[in-house]
Amino acid sequence: MATPAASTGTGASGAIKRYSDVIVAAAIIMIVIMMIIPLPTIVLDMLLCLNITLALVIMMVAIYNTEPLEFSVFPSLLLLTTLFRLALNVSSTRLILLEGYAGEVIMSFGNFVVGGNAVVGFIVFIILIIIQFIVITKGAERVAEVSARFTLDAMPGKQMSIDADLNQGAITDAEARKRREKIQHEADFYGAMDGASKFVKGDAIAAIIIIIINIVGGFFIGMVQRNLTITQALQNYTLLTVGEGLVNQIPALLVSTATGIIVTRAASDGNLGEDLIGQLFRNARIFFIASGVLVLLAMVPGLPAIPFLTLAGLAFFVAKNLQKTDVVEEEQATEQKKEKQKQEATKPENIISLLQVDPMELEIGYSLIPLVDTGQGGDLLERIVMIRRQCALELGLVVPTIRIRDNIQIKPNAYIVKLKGIEIAKGELLLDHYLAMNSGTVFEEIAGIETIEPAFGLPALWVTEEQREQAELNGYTVVDAVSVLATHLTEVIKAHADEILGRQETQDLVDNLKKTNSSLVNEVVPDLLSVGEIQKVLANMLRERISIRDMATIFEVLADYARATKDTEVLTEYVRHAMSRHITRQYTQNNVLPCLTMDPALENRIAGAVKRTDRGSYVSLDPDTMQRMLGSLNRELPKLTDMGYQPIVLTSPAVRLYFRKLVERSVAGLIVLSHAEIEQDVEIQILGVVKI
Repeated sequence: MATPAASTGTGASGAIKRYSDVIVAAAIIMIVIMMIIPLPTIVLDMLLCLNITLALVIMMVAIYNTEPLEFSVFPSLLLLTTLFRLALNVSSTRLILLEGYAGEVIMSFGNFVVGGNAVVGFIVFIILIIIQFIVITKGAERVAEVSARFTLDAMPGKQMSIDADLNQGAITDAEARKRREKIQHEADFYGAMDGASKFVKGDAIAAIIIIIINIVGGFFIGMVQRNLTITQALQNYTLLTVGEGLVNQIPALLVSTATGIIVTRAASDGNLGEDLIGQLFRNARIFFIASGVLVLLAMVPGLPAIPFLTLAGLAFFVAKNLQKTDVVEEEQATEQKKEKQKQEATKPENIISLLQVDPMELEIGYSLIPLVDTGQGGDLLERIVMIRRQCALELGLVVPTIRIRDNIQIKPNAYIVKLKGIEIAKGELLLDHYLAMNSGTVFEEIAGIETIEPAFGLPALWVTEEQREQAELNGYTVVDAVSVLATHLTEVIKAHADEILGRQETQDLVDNLKKTNSSLVNEVVPDLLSVGEIQKVLANMLRERISIRDMATIFEVLADYARATKDTEVLTEYVRHAMSRHITRQYTQNNVLPCLTMDPALENRIAGAVKRTDRGSYVSLDPDTMQRMLGSLNRELPKLTDMGYQPIVLTSPAVRLYFRKLVERSVAGLIVLSHAEIEQDVEIQILGVVKI
C-alpha cells in the first residue's frame, strides 16, 4: 500500500508543477476580486493566517539561501505578497466599518497582543511601522540600489574574464555560456530588487494611511450611525484597527526582513545560520575578553550586578567550550593532514615526482646561509646569475637553474656541488676570513689558517680582516669567501659542460638558431643528423672547452661533411678546423703559441695503431709504448708550466683526436691542438718534444 501512496504524492506534486501557471494566474485574479467582493469573517481569518504563514516561509527560504539567485523569483513574489496584504487591508477595513467586527484573528490581536488597550496597540503599531519603513525597508532599498549599480558596472570585466578563460582553454564553451547567463541573471535580479523594494516602502506608507482612515471613519460611523458614545466608538474601532494593522504588519515585517537578508547576502557555501554561528563563535579569546568586561561592569557601583555577572558567566562558558572545540579541531586537522600526507605519498604521480633530478644543485651548511640571504648582505644569487651569463658568453652554454639548498648533515662551513644528484665538487669557506693565495710575487709570508684553494687546488691561507691589507702588501692575491665559491662553481661548470648539455638543451640551441637561419637548420636536422648526434659533437667541443656559441659556423661544417660521415668524433675535428680563429685566440699570447710537439715517429706509431669499426675508431697501442710516451710527456710538461704557460701539445690533424684519447685520463688539464687549428700568422714556440 506504500507504493500507491508514494506515487499519489508524486502525482500531486507533478500536477501542481504542471498547472503552476494556472494556479498563479487564478491566485492573482482572486486577490483582485478580494478588493471588490466582501469576504465572510471565517474566510478572512483563514487568509490572514495564510498571510502570516506565507511570510514565515519566505523568510525561512531567505535564511537558508546560499546565494541570491537561488531565490530569483523573490521580486515578483514581493509584488504578489504586497498586493495580497493590501487586498486583506481592504477586506478587513470593509468589515470593520460595516459590521464593527472583522473576525477572531483581528479581535485576538487587538485584545490579547496589546491587552485590550487601544493606546498601547496604536503605539506598538507605530513602532512596527517605523522599524519596517525607516530601518529595514530603507536599508534594503539602498543595498539593492547599490548592488544593482555595482553589478552592472562589473559586467564588462566579468565578461572579459570569461573570454580570457575560454581563450586559454580553462573552461569549455558550455561553461562560458553558463557563466555569462549567471552574470546576466545577477544584473536582472538586483535591478528587479531595486524596483521591488519600493513595494515594501509603499506598503508601509499605505498601512499608516489605512489605519488613520479606519480610526477616523470608524469613529464617525460609530457615533453617527451606531449611536455609540465617544469612548465606546474610540475603544471599539481603534482596537479593531490596531489589531488589523498588527495582523498585516507582522507578515510585512517578516517579508521586509527577508528582503534585507537576500540583498545583503553574499554568496557562500552555507546558509545564513551556519555562517552566523560559524563566524561569530570562532574565536574563544573574544568571549574571554567580553566576560572580563562584563565582570568589571558588574563591579561598578550603581549598576545591577546580577545581569552582568550572569552574562559574564555565560560568555566564559562559551569561551571555554570554544577553546576545547578549537583544541579538538586542531588535533583532528593534524591527524587529517598526516593521513592526507600518507595518502599523497603513496599516489603513483607523487612517487614519479620523486624521480625528478635537478640538473645542478648547491648544498650549503647552515653557517653559509648568509651568503644567500639578501637581508644579511648575501649576493651569491647575483653571482650565480653572472656565472650563467659568463658561461653563455664564453662557452655558448645555457647553464640550467642552480638550486640552492641548506643541508644540516654537512659541516657548517662546507658546500657541495651536485650534477644530476651526484656530488662532483666540494669545499669549505670561512665567512669572516679572506683567502690569500701566493701568486709567485710574495716576498714575506704571513700567518694564517692553511687550506687548499678549491677551484685550482693551490695552497692558500685563510686570513682575518685585520690581516687582509698586510697580505695584499706582501704580494698575496686576496679574495673574499663568496668569490672563492663563485670561482669554484664556474670552474666546475666549465669542467662538466659536456655533461650539462643534454638533448633538450641542444634542441633549445637549435631552435634559437632556427629563428635567424632556418634554411641551414632544415638542411642538417633531421635529414643529415639527429639532435642526439649534434649533441655529441657539441659535447665533444665543450669537453675541451671550445665555445659552441657560433652555432651557425658549426652547422655550416656539419652540412658540408655529414653527408660523407656520421662519425661524431670526426665531425668534431672538422668543426674544430673551421673554428681555428677562435681556438688560436683562446690559446695564444701576443700571437705566440708556446707548446710541446710530437716526434714524427710517435705520430706514425699512433696513426698505425688506429682501429676503425662501425661504431667509431679507437687506438690499440702496446703498453710499453704507452708507458714511454706518458713518461716523456710528464718530463716535458714542466718546461711549459714552470714558465707559467698552459700545458699544450701540438700534433698533426690526423693524430690529435687519438693522442688526446690516450692521455686524457692520465694527464689532467692537457690541451691537445693540431696544426690545422692554428692560424698561419701565429708564431709556434716549441719548448719540448714528446717521443719514445
